Amino acid sequence: MQILLPSFSLLPLVVGDATAHEVAQVLARLWGGPETMLVISSDLSHYHSYDTARRLDAATAEAIENGDWTGLGPGQACGYLPIAGLLIEADRHKLKARRLSLCNSGDTAGQRDQVVGYGAWIFG
Repeated sequence: MQILLPSFSLLPLVVGDATAHEVAQVLARLWGGPETMLVISSDLSHYHSYDTARRLDAATAEAIENGDWTGLGPGQACGYLPIAGLLIEADRHKLKARRLSLCNSGDTAGQRDQVVGYGAWIFG
């Protein structure tokens, strides 16, 4: 972001034990105009075989793309609560997720016996 946006303010948030609705409430207060960018970062599945991770992560991607925040849990993404909060607030703004990428560490680092899933979406 520092390369693309030479001047910006960053507000890091830690979710902890907050609920998805509490996260959504915070995001609603921070949601500005087109100058506001929200970045939610989380791994997806952890330490499954390559094929199992692909199956789990595909289901997680489908939940994200369908706005189904109730279909997310700690087995799908360690940051499922921030993702769920974003999905709640994105729905309120009539925004839909569009997948940019979905892969796992077996695609990027070579080892496929225990992988970590990654995905990227943009909302519009």
